[in-house]
Amino acid sequence: MSVRKQLQEVTDRIIARSEPTRRTYLDRMAAAAAEGPRRAHLSCGNQAHAYAAMGEDKASLTDERSANIGIVTAYNDMLSAHQPFEHFPDVIRQAARAAGGTAQVAGGVPAMCDGVTQGQTGMELSLFSRDVIALAAAVGLSHNTFDSALYLGVCDKIVPGLVMAAATFGYIPGVFVPAGPMTSGLPNDEKSRVRQQFATGEVGRDALMKAEMESYHGPGTCTFYGTANTNQMLMEVMGLHLPGASFVNPGTPMREALTRAATERALQITALGNEFRPVSEILDEKAFVNGMVGLMATGGSTNLVLHLPAMARAAGVILDLQDFADISAMTPLMAKVYPNGLADVNHFHAAGGLQYMIAQLLDAGLLHEDVKTVAGDGLSLYTRDPKLDGDKITYTDGPTETRNDKILRPCSDPFQPTGGLVQLEGDLGRAVIKVSAVAPERHVIEAPVRVFHDQEQVKAAFKAGEFTGDTIIVVRFQGPRSNGMPELHALTPVLSVLQDRGHKVALVTDGRMSGASGKVPAAIHVAPEAARGGPIALLRDGDVLRLDATSGRLDCLTSLEGREPAEADLAGNGNGVGRELFETFRQSCGLSTEGASVIL
Repeated sequence: MSVRKQLQEVTDRIIARSEPTRRTYLDRMAAAAAEGPRRAHLSCGNQAHAYAAMGEDKASLTDERSANIGIVTAYNDMLSAHQPFEHFPDVIRQAARAAGGTAQVAGGVPAMCDGVTQGQTGMELSLFSRDVIALAAAVGLSHNTFDSALYLGVCDKIVPGLVMAAATFGYIPGVFVPAGPMTSGLPNDEKSRVRQQFATGEVGRDALMKAEMESYHGPGTCTFYGTANTNQMLMEVMGLHLPGASFVNPGTPMREALTRAATERALQITALGNEFRPVSEILDEKAFVNGMVGLMATGGSTNLVLHLPAMARAAGVILDLQDFADISAMTPLMAKVYPNGLADVNHFHAAGGLQYMIAQLLDAGLLHEDVKTVAGDGLSLYTRDPKLDGDKITYTDGPTETRNDKILRPCSDPFQPTGGLVQLEGDLGRAVIKVSAVAPERHVIEAPVRVFHDQEQVKAAFKAGEFTGDTIIVVRFQGPRSNGMPELHALTPVLSVLQDRGHKVALVTDGRMSGASGKVPAAIHVAPEAARGGPIALLRDGDVLRLDATSGRLDCLTSLEGREPAEADLAGNGNGVGRELFETFRQSCGLSTEGASVIL
Protein backbone atom coordinates (compact mmCIF):
# COMPACT_ATOMS: atom_id res chain seq x y z
CA MET A 1 0.00 0.00 0.00
CA SER A 2 1.65 3.22 -1.13
CA VAL A 3 1.47 6.32 1.02
CA ARG A 4 0.35 9.61 -0.48
CA LYS A 5 3.19 11.91 -1.41
CA GLN A 6 1.94 14.71 0.87
CA LEU A 7 1.75 12.41 3.89
CA GLN A 8 5.24 11.06 3.21
CA GLU A 9 6.55 14.62 2.97
CA VAL A 10 5.17 15.47 6.42
CA THR A 11 6.59 12.21 7.79
CA ASP A 12 10.01 12.89 6.28
CA ARG A 13 9.97 16.39 7.76
CA ILE A 14 9.26 14.99 11.22
CA ILE A 15 11.99 12.36 10.81
CA ALA A 16 14.52 15.00 9.81
CA ARG A 17 13.52 17.37 12.62
CA SER A 18 13.64 14.55 15.17
CA GLU A 19 16.86 12.91 14.01
CA PRO A 20 19.17 14.04 16.85
CA THR A 21 16.70 13.41 19.68
CA ARG A 22 15.34 10.18 18.20
CA ARG A 23 18.85 8.79 17.68
CA THR A 24 19.81 9.58 21.28
CA TYR A 25 16.57 7.98 22.51
CA LEU A 26 17.03 4.78 20.49
CA ASP A 27 20.66 4.44 21.57
CA ARG A 28 19.56 4.72 25.19
CA MET A 29 16.79 2.15 24.71
CA ALA A 30 19.12 -0.28 22.93
CA ALA A 31 21.67 -0.03 25.73
CA ALA A 32 19.00 -0.77 28.33
CA ALA A 33 17.59 -3.69 26.34
CA ALA A 34 21.07 -5.16 25.93
CA GLU A 35 21.30 -5.60 29.69
CA GLY A 36 18.82 -8.47 29.33
CA PRO A 37 15.85 -9.41 31.54
CA ARG A 38 15.53 -6.94 34.36
CA ARG A 39 15.31 -9.39 37.26
CA ALA A 40 18.74 -10.84 36.45
CA HIS A 41 20.29 -7.71 37.96
CA LEU A 42 18.52 -7.93 41.30
CA SER A 43 20.16 -9.40 44.37
CA CYS A 44 18.52 -12.22 46.28
CA GLY A 45 17.46 -9.68 48.90
CA ASN A 46 15.97 -7.40 46.24
CA GLN A 47 13.97 -10.27 44.82
CA ALA A 48 12.80 -11.56 48.19
CA HIS A 49 11.23 -8.17 48.89
CA ALA A 50 9.59 -8.11 45.44
CA TYR A 51 8.12 -11.60 45.68
CA ALA A 52 7.28 -11.89 49.38
CA ALA A 53 3.52 -11.57 48.88
CA MET A 54 3.26 -13.51 45.61
CA GLY A 55 2.25 -16.89 47.07
CA GLU A 56 1.95 -19.57 44.39
CA ASP A 57 3.85 -17.43 41.86
CA LYS A 58 7.10 -17.33 43.86
CA ALA A 59 8.66 -20.34 42.13
CA SER A 60 8.02 -18.92 38.65
CA LEU A 61 9.38 -15.53 39.66
CA THR A 62 12.62 -16.88 41.10
CA ASP A 63 13.49 -19.21 38.23
CA GLU A 64 13.72 -16.17 35.89
CA ARG A 65 12.76 -18.27 32.88
CA SER A 66 9.15 -17.11 32.63
CA ALA A 67 8.13 -13.54 31.94
CA ASN A 68 6.77 -11.23 34.63
CA ILE A 69 4.30 -8.48 33.69
CA GLY A 70 4.13 -5.20 35.56
CA ILE A 71 0.59 -3.82 35.77
CA VAL A 72 0.29 -0.04 35.95
CA THR A 73 -3.29 0.77 36.85
CA ALA A 74 -5.28 3.98 37.00
CA TYR A 75 -8.16 2.30 38.83
CA ASN A 76 -10.48 4.28 41.03
CA ASP A 77 -14.23 3.97 41.47
CA MET A 78 -14.94 7.70 41.29
CA LEU A 79 -14.13 7.79 37.58
CA SER A 80 -16.70 5.74 35.67
CA ALA A 81 -14.29 4.87 32.86
CA HIS A 82 -11.77 3.41 35.32
CA GLN A 83 -14.10 1.69 37.76
CA PRO A 84 -14.06 -1.53 35.66
CA PHE A 85 -10.28 -1.81 36.23
CA GLU A 86 -10.92 -2.89 39.85
CA HIS A 87 -10.90 -6.57 38.94
CA PHE A 88 -8.57 -6.48 35.91
CA PRO A 89 -5.44 -7.42 37.94
CA ASP A 90 -7.12 -10.67 39.04
CA VAL A 91 -8.03 -11.51 35.44
CA ILE A 92 -4.50 -10.64 34.29
CA ARG A 93 -2.78 -12.69 37.00
CA GLN A 94 -4.94 -15.72 36.16
CA ALA A 95 -4.32 -15.34 32.43
CA ALA A 96 -0.58 -14.90 32.97
CA ARG A 97 -0.43 -18.02 35.16
CA ALA A 98 -2.32 -20.05 32.55
CA ALA A 99 0.16 -18.92 29.90
CA GLY A 100 3.20 -19.79 32.02
CA GLY A 101 4.00 -16.30 33.27
CA THR A 102 3.34 -14.04 36.23
CA ALA A 103 1.92 -10.56 36.78
CA GLN A 104 2.19 -8.03 39.58
CA VAL A 105 0.64 -4.63 40.11
CA ALA A 106 3.69 -2.40 39.74
CA GLY A 107 1.86 0.67 40.95
CA GLY A 108 -1.15 2.89 40.72
CA VAL A 109 -1.36 6.30 39.11
CA PRO A 110 -3.83 9.13 39.86
CA ALA A 111 -6.79 9.48 37.55
CA MET A 112 -8.90 12.59 37.94
CA CYS A 113 -12.22 13.01 36.18
CA ASP A 114 -12.45 16.25 34.24
CA GLY A 115 -16.21 15.84 34.23
CA VAL A 116 -16.20 16.22 38.02
CA THR A 117 -13.80 19.19 38.03
CA GLN A 118 -15.24 21.12 35.03
CA GLY A 119 -15.66 24.74 36.13
CA GLN A 120 -14.15 23.93 39.52
CA THR A 121 -10.80 24.80 41.09
CA GLY A 122 -9.58 21.22 40.77
CA MET A 123 -9.50 21.60 36.98
CA GLU A 124 -6.37 23.71 37.44
CA LEU A 125 -4.51 20.50 38.35
CA SER A 126 -5.86 18.56 35.39
CA LEU A 127 -3.21 19.16 32.72
CA PHE A 128 -0.36 18.82 35.22
CA SER A 129 -1.79 15.49 36.35
CA ARG A 130 -0.54 14.06 33.04
CA ASP A 131 3.07 14.58 34.07
CA VAL A 132 2.32 13.31 37.59
CA ILE A 133 0.89 10.13 36.02
CA ALA A 134 4.06 9.64 33.97
CA LEU A 135 6.16 10.14 37.10
CA ALA A 136 4.02 7.78 39.18
CA ALA A 137 4.18 5.07 36.52
CA ALA A 138 7.95 5.48 36.41
CA VAL A 139 8.16 4.95 40.17
CA GLY A 140 6.22 1.68 39.85
CA LEU A 141 8.30 0.38 36.96
CA SER A 142 11.59 1.47 38.56
CA HIS A 143 11.59 -1.70 40.69
CA ASN A 144 13.09 -3.26 37.57
CA THR A 145 11.44 -6.64 38.02
CA PHE A 146 9.30 -6.61 34.86
CA ASP A 147 9.79 -8.07 31.39
CA SER A 148 6.80 -6.21 29.94
CA ALA A 149 4.01 -3.95 31.16
CA LEU A 150 0.24 -3.64 30.86
CA TYR A 151 -1.06 -0.08 31.12
CA LEU A 152 -4.64 0.24 32.40
CA GLY A 153 -5.98 3.67 31.55
CA VAL A 154 -8.64 5.41 29.48
CA CYS A 155 -9.32 9.07 30.12
CA ASP A 156 -8.07 12.52 29.35
CA LYS A 157 -4.63 12.93 30.91
CA ILE A 158 -4.21 9.32 31.98
CA VAL A 159 -3.42 7.71 28.63
CA PRO A 160 -1.00 10.47 27.53
CA GLY A 161 0.80 10.23 30.88
CA LEU A 162 0.99 6.46 30.61
CA VAL A 163 2.34 6.72 27.05
CA MET A 164 5.03 9.12 28.26
CA ALA A 165 6.02 6.53 30.87
CA ALA A 166 5.81 3.62 28.41
CA ALA A 167 8.12 5.48 26.02
CA THR A 168 10.57 6.25 28.82
CA PHE A 169 10.63 2.53 29.69
CA GLY A 170 10.59 1.79 25.97
CA TYR A 171 13.20 -0.96 26.24
CA ILE A 172 10.45 -3.31 27.50
CA PRO A 173 7.21 -4.14 25.67
CA GLY A 174 3.96 -2.57 26.73
CA VAL A 175 0.31 -3.20 25.85
CA PHE A 176 -2.45 -0.71 26.66
CA VAL A 177 -5.64 -2.25 28.05
CA PRO A 178 -8.89 -0.24 27.85
CA ALA A 179 -12.08 -0.69 29.86
CA GLY A 180 -14.53 0.41 27.15
CA PRO A 181 -17.41 2.90 26.89
CA MET A 182 -20.56 2.81 29.02
CA THR A 183 -23.72 1.73 27.25
CA SER A 184 -25.72 4.48 25.57
CA GLY A 185 -27.89 6.61 27.84
CA LEU A 186 -29.70 9.90 27.32
CA PRO A 187 -28.72 11.15 23.85
CA ASN A 188 -25.95 13.75 24.02
CA ASP A 189 -27.90 16.35 22.04
CA GLU A 190 -30.77 16.09 24.54
CA LYS A 191 -28.34 16.54 27.43
CA SER A 192 -26.91 19.62 25.68
CA ARG A 193 -30.43 21.04 25.15
CA VAL A 194 -31.25 20.75 28.85
CA ARG A 195 -27.93 22.41 29.75
CA GLN A 196 -28.80 25.37 27.55
CA GLN A 197 -32.31 25.56 29.05
CA PHE A 198 -30.76 25.65 32.52
CA ALA A 199 -28.34 28.39 31.44
CA THR A 200 -31.29 30.57 30.34
CA GLY A 201 -33.42 29.74 33.37
CA GLU A 202 -36.05 27.75 31.44
CA VAL A 203 -35.59 24.70 33.65
CA GLY A 204 -34.40 24.21 37.21
CA ARG A 205 -31.60 22.20 38.77
CA ASP A 206 -33.81 19.13 39.22
CA ALA A 207 -34.28 18.81 35.45
CA LEU A 208 -30.59 19.41 34.86
CA MET A 209 -29.58 16.76 37.40
CA LYS A 210 -32.02 14.24 35.90
CA ALA A 211 -30.59 14.76 32.40
CA GLU A 212 -26.97 14.54 33.56
CA MET A 213 -27.58 11.36 35.56
CA GLU A 214 -29.37 9.72 32.62
CA SER A 215 -26.45 10.60 30.36
CA TYR A 216 -23.60 9.54 32.68
CA HIS A 217 -25.29 6.47 34.09
CA GLY A 218 -22.91 3.54 34.55
CA PRO A 219 -19.39 2.09 34.34
CA GLY A 220 -17.32 2.97 31.30
CA THR A 221 -16.14 5.95 29.30
CA CYS A 222 -18.54 8.82 28.63
CA THR A 223 -20.07 8.07 25.23
CA PHE A 224 -19.44 11.38 23.46
CA TYR A 225 -16.30 11.74 21.34
CA GLY A 226 -14.22 13.77 23.76
CA THR A 227 -10.64 13.32 24.88
CA ALA A 228 -11.13 9.93 26.55
CA ASN A 229 -12.51 8.22 23.48
CA THR A 230 -10.04 10.05 21.24
CA ASN A 231 -7.31 8.49 23.40
CA GLN A 232 -8.74 5.04 22.74
CA MET A 233 -8.80 5.63 18.99
CA LEU A 234 -5.16 6.76 19.14
CA MET A 235 -3.98 3.71 21.05
CA GLU A 236 -5.47 1.50 18.36
CA VAL A 237 -4.28 3.50 15.35
CA MET A 238 -0.81 3.78 16.89
CA GLY A 239 -0.63 0.05 17.55
CA LEU A 240 -0.63 -0.05 21.36
CA HIS A 241 -4.04 -1.73 21.80
CA LEU A 242 -4.96 -5.13 20.47
CA PRO A 243 -7.05 -4.76 17.28
CA GLY A 244 -10.69 -3.97 18.01
CA ALA A 245 -10.15 -3.38 21.73
CA SER A 246 -11.13 0.27 22.05
CA PHE A 247 -14.92 0.40 22.09
CA VAL A 248 -16.12 -2.87 23.66
CA ASN A 249 -18.42 -2.24 26.64
CA PRO A 250 -17.28 -3.15 30.17
CA GLY A 251 -18.62 -6.24 31.88
CA THR A 252 -19.04 -8.26 28.68
CA PRO A 253 -17.42 -11.61 27.80
CA MET A 254 -15.63 -9.94 24.88
CA ARG A 255 -14.14 -7.29 27.19
CA GLU A 256 -12.72 -9.92 29.55
CA ALA A 257 -11.44 -12.05 26.66
CA LEU A 258 -9.60 -9.06 25.20
CA THR A 259 -7.98 -8.41 28.58
CA ARG A 260 -6.81 -12.03 28.74
CA ALA A 261 -5.54 -11.80 25.16
CA ALA A 262 -3.60 -8.62 26.00
CA THR A 263 -1.97 -10.47 28.89
CA GLU A 264 -0.98 -13.38 26.68
CA ARG A 265 0.41 -11.01 24.07
CA ALA A 266 2.43 -9.09 26.67
CA LEU A 267 4.09 -12.40 27.62
CA GLN A 268 4.78 -13.40 24.01
CA ILE A 269 6.67 -10.23 23.05
CA THR A 270 9.22 -10.03 25.86
CA ALA A 271 12.97 -10.46 25.39
CA LEU A 272 12.64 -13.96 26.85
CA GLY A 273 10.90 -15.17 23.67
CA ASN A 274 11.45 -14.98 19.92
CA GLU A 275 9.23 -11.97 19.17
CA PHE A 276 10.76 -9.18 21.21
CA ARG A 277 8.76 -6.03 20.50
CA PRO A 278 9.68 -3.14 22.81
CA VAL A 279 7.62 0.06 22.94
CA SER A 280 10.56 2.06 21.57
CA GLU A 281 10.20 0.28 18.22
CA ILE A 282 6.44 0.84 18.05
CA LEU A 283 6.36 4.53 18.98
CA ASP A 284 8.26 5.92 15.99
CA GLU A 285 7.60 8.88 13.69
CA LYS A 286 5.18 6.90 11.50
CA ALA A 287 3.12 5.84 14.52
CA PHE A 288 2.65 9.47 15.54
CA VAL A 289 1.74 10.47 11.98
CA ASN A 290 -0.85 7.69 11.97
CA GLY A 291 -2.17 9.05 15.25
CA MET A 292 -2.57 12.53 13.81
CA VAL A 293 -4.38 11.14 10.75
CA GLY A 294 -6.77 9.26 13.04
CA LEU A 295 -7.35 12.44 15.03
CA MET A 296 -8.36 14.35 11.90
CA ALA A 297 -10.40 11.57 10.29
CA THR A 298 -12.57 11.23 13.40
CA GLY A 299 -12.81 14.92 14.39
CA GLY A 300 -11.10 14.12 17.68
CA SER A 301 -10.36 16.19 20.75
CA THR A 302 -8.27 19.35 20.60
CA ASN A 303 -6.59 18.23 23.81
CA LEU A 304 -4.53 15.79 21.77
CA VAL A 305 -2.84 18.74 20.07
CA LEU A 306 -1.34 19.30 23.52
CA HIS A 307 -0.77 15.68 24.43
CA LEU A 308 0.64 14.20 21.22
CA PRO A 309 3.70 16.53 21.18
CA ALA A 310 4.42 15.62 24.82
CA MET A 311 3.96 11.90 24.15
CA ALA A 312 6.19 12.15 21.08
CA ARG A 313 8.97 13.97 22.94
CA ALA A 314 9.17 11.08 25.38
CA ALA A 315 10.10 8.91 22.37
CA GLY A 316 12.50 11.45 20.90
CA VAL A 317 10.04 12.62 18.21
CA ILE A 318 9.41 16.35 17.72
CA LEU A 319 5.99 17.43 16.44
CA ASP A 320 4.93 20.92 15.40
CA LEU A 321 1.52 22.55 14.98
CA GLN A 322 2.23 22.77 11.24
CA ASP A 323 2.31 18.96 11.11
CA PHE A 324 -1.23 18.85 12.52
CA ALA A 325 -2.41 21.52 10.06
CA ASP A 326 -0.89 19.82 7.01
CA ILE A 327 -2.28 16.41 7.96
CA SER A 328 -5.69 17.94 8.62
CA ALA A 329 -5.67 19.52 5.16
CA MET A 330 -5.23 16.13 3.44
CA THR A 331 -7.39 13.94 5.70
CA PRO A 332 -11.15 13.58 5.09
CA LEU A 333 -13.53 13.75 8.03
CA MET A 334 -15.07 10.27 8.01
CA ALA A 335 -17.00 10.20 11.30
CA LYS A 336 -19.78 12.20 12.89
CA VAL A 337 -19.89 11.45 16.61
CA TYR A 338 -21.19 13.91 19.21
CA PRO A 339 -20.37 16.84 19.42
CA ASN A 340 -19.73 16.61 15.67
CA GLY A 341 -23.00 14.71 15.15
CA LEU A 342 -25.82 12.96 17.01
CA ALA A 343 -24.26 9.49 17.32
CA ASP A 344 -22.18 8.26 20.25
CA VAL A 345 -19.13 5.98 20.22
CA ASN A 346 -21.28 2.86 20.58
CA HIS A 347 -23.09 3.82 17.38
CA PHE A 348 -19.74 4.54 15.71
CA HIS A 349 -18.43 1.11 16.72
CA ALA A 350 -21.57 -0.59 15.43
CA ALA A 351 -21.32 1.27 12.12
CA GLY A 352 -17.95 -0.32 11.40
CA GLY A 353 -15.79 1.65 13.80
CA LEU A 354 -12.04 1.81 13.70
CA GLN A 355 -11.61 -1.37 11.66
CA TYR A 356 -13.56 0.11 8.75
CA MET A 357 -11.92 3.52 9.13
CA ILE A 358 -8.37 2.13 9.22
CA ALA A 359 -9.02 -0.04 6.15
CA GLN A 360 -10.35 2.96 4.24
CA LEU A 361 -7.44 5.20 5.20
CA LEU A 362 -4.89 2.52 4.32
CA ASP A 363 -6.46 2.05 0.89
CA ALA A 364 -6.41 5.83 0.37
CA GLY A 365 -2.69 6.02 1.22
CA LEU A 366 -3.38 8.09 4.31
CA LEU A 367 -1.87 5.76 6.91
CA HIS A 368 1.51 4.10 7.13
CA GLU A 369 1.05 0.33 6.83
CA ASP A 370 4.73 -0.47 7.47
CA VAL A 371 4.72 -0.01 11.24
CA LYS A 372 5.30 -2.27 14.20
CA THR A 373 2.39 -2.83 16.58
CA VAL A 374 1.80 -4.94 19.67
CA ALA A 375 -0.19 -7.32 17.44
CA GLY A 376 2.56 -7.79 14.86
CA ASP A 377 3.99 -6.05 11.80
CA GLY A 378 1.67 -3.94 9.69
CA LEU A 379 -1.29 -1.71 10.51
CA SER A 380 -3.55 -3.83 8.31
CA LEU A 381 -3.80 -6.18 11.31
CA TYR A 382 -6.10 -3.49 12.75
CA THR A 383 -8.66 -3.87 9.97
CA ARG A 384 -9.70 -7.17 11.57
CA ASP A 385 -12.63 -7.69 13.96
CA PRO A 386 -12.20 -9.71 17.17
CA LYS A 387 -14.65 -12.59 17.64
CA LEU A 388 -15.25 -14.89 20.59
CA ASP A 389 -14.51 -18.59 20.11
CA GLY A 390 -15.46 -20.01 23.47
CA ASP A 391 -13.46 -17.78 25.80
CA LYS A 392 -10.70 -17.11 23.26
CA ILE A 393 -10.29 -14.28 20.76
CA THR A 394 -10.08 -15.03 17.05
CA TYR A 395 -9.98 -12.47 14.24
CA THR A 396 -11.98 -12.19 11.02
CA ASP A 397 -11.90 -9.63 8.24
CA GLY A 398 -13.50 -6.37 9.29
CA PRO A 399 -16.32 -4.57 7.47
CA THR A 400 -15.66 -3.35 3.95
CA GLU A 401 -18.75 -1.12 3.85
CA THR A 402 -20.15 1.31 6.38
CA ARG A 403 -23.22 0.07 8.19
CA ASN A 404 -24.54 3.61 8.70
CA ASP A 405 -23.36 6.40 6.40
CA LYS A 406 -24.90 9.04 8.69
CA ILE A 407 -22.19 8.15 11.23
CA LEU A 408 -19.27 6.71 9.25
CA ARG A 409 -18.42 7.31 5.62
CA PRO A 410 -15.76 6.13 3.18
CA CYS A 411 -12.80 8.30 2.23
CA SER A 412 -14.36 8.77 -1.20
CA ASP A 413 -17.52 10.33 0.25
CA PRO A 414 -16.59 12.01 3.55
CA PHE A 415 -18.55 14.44 5.66
CA GLN A 416 -15.88 17.04 4.90
CA PRO A 417 -12.90 16.88 2.53
CA THR A 418 -10.51 17.95 5.28
CA GLY A 419 -10.01 17.07 8.93
CA GLY A 420 -11.37 18.70 12.01
CA LEU A 421 -8.44 20.87 13.10
CA VAL A 422 -6.96 24.11 11.78
CA GLN A 423 -3.87 25.96 12.93
CA LEU A 424 -4.37 29.72 13.32
CA GLU A 425 -1.53 32.22 13.02
CA GLY A 426 -1.47 35.97 13.25
CA ASP A 427 -0.42 38.90 15.36
CA LEU A 428 -1.76 37.18 18.50
CA GLY A 429 0.61 34.25 17.98
CA ARG A 430 -0.43 30.66 17.24
CA ALA A 431 -3.63 28.82 18.16
CA VAL A 432 -5.81 25.91 17.03
CA ILE A 433 -9.49 25.60 16.27
CA LYS A 434 -11.67 22.50 15.92
CA VAL A 435 -14.00 23.15 12.98
CA SER A 436 -15.51 19.70 12.44
CA ALA A 437 -18.56 20.65 14.53
CA VAL A 438 -18.73 24.30 13.41
CA ALA A 439 -21.07 25.28 10.57
CA PRO A 440 -19.19 26.61 7.50
CA GLU A 441 -20.91 30.01 7.75
CA ARG A 442 -19.28 30.44 11.18
CA HIS A 443 -15.72 29.68 10.08
CA VAL A 444 -15.05 33.43 9.76
CA ILE A 445 -16.00 35.73 12.63
CA GLU A 446 -15.08 39.41 12.76
CA ALA A 447 -16.33 41.29 15.80
CA PRO A 448 -15.35 43.52 18.73
CA VAL A 449 -13.94 41.76 21.76
CA ARG A 450 -14.89 41.56 25.40
CA VAL A 451 -11.89 40.66 27.54
CA PHE A 452 -12.14 38.56 30.70
CA HIS A 453 -9.62 36.97 33.04
CA ASP A 454 -11.69 33.97 34.10
CA GLN A 455 -14.80 32.10 32.99
CA GLU A 456 -16.86 33.18 36.00
CA GLN A 457 -16.62 36.79 34.77
CA VAL A 458 -18.03 35.65 31.41
CA LYS A 459 -20.96 33.87 33.04
CA ALA A 460 -21.68 36.92 35.23
CA ALA A 461 -21.72 39.20 32.17
CA PHE A 462 -24.08 36.79 30.41
CA LYS A 463 -26.49 36.74 33.35
CA ALA A 464 -26.39 40.56 33.44
CA GLY A 465 -27.45 40.67 29.78
CA GLU A 466 -24.27 42.40 28.61
CA PHE A 467 -23.88 40.44 25.34
CA THR A 468 -26.28 42.10 22.93
CA GLY A 469 -24.48 41.83 19.59
CA ASP A 470 -21.72 40.09 17.71
CA THR A 471 -18.86 39.44 20.14
CA ILE A 472 -15.55 37.65 20.31
CA ILE A 473 -15.07 36.70 23.95
CA VAL A 474 -11.42 36.69 25.00
CA VAL A 475 -10.58 34.74 28.16
CA ARG A 476 -6.89 35.14 28.92
CA PHE A 477 -4.53 34.24 31.78
CA GLN A 478 -5.79 30.67 31.39
CA GLY A 479 -2.55 29.14 30.08
CA PRO A 480 -0.36 26.61 31.89
CA ARG A 481 1.81 29.23 33.58
CA SER A 482 -1.20 31.23 34.77
CA ASN A 483 -3.28 28.52 36.39
CA GLY A 484 -2.51 25.15 34.83
CA MET A 485 -4.55 25.67 31.64
CA PRO A 486 -7.98 24.43 32.77
CA GLU A 487 -10.64 23.49 30.26
CA LEU A 488 -13.25 26.21 29.84
CA HIS A 489 -15.96 23.75 28.91
CA ALA A 490 -18.35 25.40 31.38
CA LEU A 491 -18.63 28.28 28.89
CA THR A 492 -20.14 26.06 26.19
CA PRO A 493 -23.81 26.58 27.22
CA VAL A 494 -23.37 30.36 27.42
CA LEU A 495 -21.66 30.59 24.03
CA SER A 496 -24.23 28.27 22.46
CA VAL A 497 -27.15 30.36 23.74
CA LEU A 498 -25.62 33.56 22.34
CA GLN A 499 -25.07 31.88 18.98
CA ASP A 500 -28.63 30.52 18.96
CA ARG A 501 -29.89 34.07 19.51
CA GLY A 502 -28.46 34.95 16.10
CA HIS A 503 -25.25 36.65 17.22
CA LYS A 504 -21.89 35.96 15.62
CA VAL A 505 -19.85 34.74 18.56
CA ALA A 506 -16.45 33.15 19.08
CA LEU A 507 -14.03 32.37 21.89
CA VAL A 508 -10.33 33.24 21.91
CA THR A 509 -8.29 31.94 24.84
CA ASP A 510 -4.87 30.78 25.94
CA GLY A 511 -6.73 28.05 27.85
CA ARG A 512 -8.33 24.79 26.70
CA MET A 513 -11.83 23.84 25.59
CA SER A 514 -11.66 20.00 25.42
CA GLY A 515 -13.06 17.49 22.98
CA ALA A 516 -16.62 18.49 23.84
CA SER A 517 -16.29 22.12 22.75
CA GLY A 518 -19.37 22.04 20.54
CA LYS A 519 -20.50 24.18 17.65
CA VAL A 520 -19.11 27.59 18.62
CA PRO A 521 -15.84 28.63 16.92
CA ALA A 522 -13.09 28.63 19.55
CA ALA A 523 -9.47 29.66 18.98
CA ILE A 524 -7.74 27.92 21.85
CA HIS A 525 -4.21 27.26 23.17
CA VAL A 526 -3.16 30.77 22.08
CA ALA A 527 0.61 30.95 22.49
CA PRO A 528 2.54 32.70 23.82
CA GLU A 529 0.09 32.87 26.70
CA ALA A 530 -0.78 36.11 28.50
CA ALA A 531 1.31 35.21 31.57
CA ARG A 532 4.37 35.04 29.32
CA GLY A 533 3.64 38.49 27.91
CA GLY A 534 2.00 37.16 24.74
CA PRO A 535 0.16 39.61 22.46
CA ILE A 536 -3.19 38.39 23.79
CA ALA A 537 -2.29 40.42 26.92
CA LEU A 538 -2.42 43.63 24.81
CA LEU A 539 -6.11 43.35 23.90
CA ARG A 540 -8.70 45.75 25.30
CA ASP A 541 -12.51 45.78 25.17
CA GLY A 542 -13.73 47.01 21.79
CA ASP A 543 -10.70 45.92 19.77
CA VAL A 544 -11.79 44.14 16.60
CA LEU A 545 -10.55 40.62 15.98
CA ARG A 546 -10.90 38.52 12.86
CA LEU A 547 -10.92 34.74 13.31
CA ASP A 548 -10.66 33.11 9.89
CA ALA A 549 -10.57 29.31 9.99
CA THR A 550 -10.65 29.11 6.18
CA SER A 551 -7.30 30.88 5.77
CA GLY A 552 -5.88 29.90 9.16
CA ARG A 553 -5.56 33.45 10.48
CA LEU A 554 -6.22 35.11 13.84
CA ASP A 555 -5.62 38.85 13.56
CA CYS A 556 -6.35 41.99 15.52
CA LEU A 557 -7.66 44.68 13.17
CA THR A 558 -7.03 47.35 15.81
CA SER A 559 -3.47 48.60 16.22
CA LEU A 560 -1.76 47.23 19.31
CA GLU A 561 1.32 49.38 18.88
CA GLY A 562 2.58 51.14 22.00
CA ARG A 563 0.42 49.23 24.43
CA GLU A 564 1.65 47.68 27.64
CA PRO A 565 0.53 44.10 28.33
CA ALA A 566 -2.20 43.73 30.92
CA GLU A 567 -1.27 42.06 34.17
CA ALA A 568 -3.52 39.86 36.26
CA ASP A 569 -3.42 39.12 39.94
CA LEU A 570 -2.61 35.41 39.90
CA ALA A 571 -1.88 35.14 43.62
CA GLY A 572 -5.13 33.28 44.24
CA ASN A 573 -4.14 30.56 41.77
CA GLY A 574 -1.44 29.26 44.08
CA ASN A 575 -3.44 27.88 46.98
CA GLY A 576 -6.47 25.76 47.74
CA VAL A 577 -7.44 22.27 46.54
CA GLY A 578 -3.80 21.25 46.30
CA ARG A 579 -2.62 24.09 44.08
CA GLU A 580 0.13 24.90 46.59
CA LEU A 581 1.89 21.70 45.56
CA PHE A 582 2.01 22.64 41.89
CA GLU A 583 3.82 25.99 41.97
CA THR A 584 6.95 24.40 40.48
CA PHE A 585 4.82 22.99 37.67
CA ARG A 586 3.32 26.39 36.85
CA GLN A 587 6.75 28.02 36.76
CA SER A 588 8.52 25.24 34.84
CA CYS A 589 6.01 24.09 32.20
CA GLY A 590 6.77 24.45 28.51
CA LEU A 591 4.76 26.23 25.84
CA SER A 592 1.37 24.81 24.91
CA THR A 593 2.60 24.49 21.31
CA GLU A 594 5.25 22.04 22.58
CA GLY A 595 2.96 20.02 24.86
CA ALA A 596 3.08 22.17 28.02
CA SER A 597 5.08 19.50 29.81
CA VAL A 598 7.06 19.99 33.00
CA ILE A 599 9.21 16.88 32.66
CA LEU A 600 10.06 16.80 28.93
